[in-house]
Amino acid sequence: MTGIELMREEHKEIKRMLKIVRVISYKILKGEELDFQEFNRVIYFISNYADNHHHKKEEEILFDKMIEELGPLAKTIIKSGMLVEHDFGRLYIRDLKVALESLKKGDESSKLDIIANAISYTHLLERHIDKEDKVIYKYAERELSKNTMTILDSECFKYEENNLEEKNKCMAILKKLEKRYSEEGVL
Repeated sequence: MTGIELMREEHKEIKRMLKIVRVISYKILKGEELDFQEFNRVIYFISNYADNHHHKKEEEILFDKMIEELGPLAKTIIKSGMLVEHDFGRLYIRDLKVALESLKKGDESSKLDIIANAISYTHLLERHIDKEDKVIYKYAERELSKNTMTILDSECFKYEENNLEEKNKCMAILKKLEKRYSEEGVL
């Protein structure tokens, strides 16, 4: 497995969580009680796995190498596209946290902001993942030198090794939520 293949696998895991976010948002829309602990686990996964674990590898390993080796075109694609979308995702999660706090304080209208930010995040990430899988990663695999790809692989797997405990914690959260919603028949 290469570093880019590893990132593609992470996309699959992130997409599994996006399905859960949609299920929880729909439950809120139907008027069901919001489980704050559960939503905090979702946010933990998004912040620590999708963003800190996965996006960090992209930003600090893959994207840096693409900009360094492939020049202005890669720089434009990365800085004006991929990094902007990563920042939009962070904004949606920040606003989601604010809305959750507001709901905890009794502002029922915050449910609208919770749903809006959660669903906006899922839509953004679904499109973002599709672009990376179908365009960015293929561009990198095709254009980066063999030596750069070897270094990229090494750095990605070293990062994995150094962050395995956190990754395992996030995967446990994902599996627990999938089990719950599968048992309820909504996933």
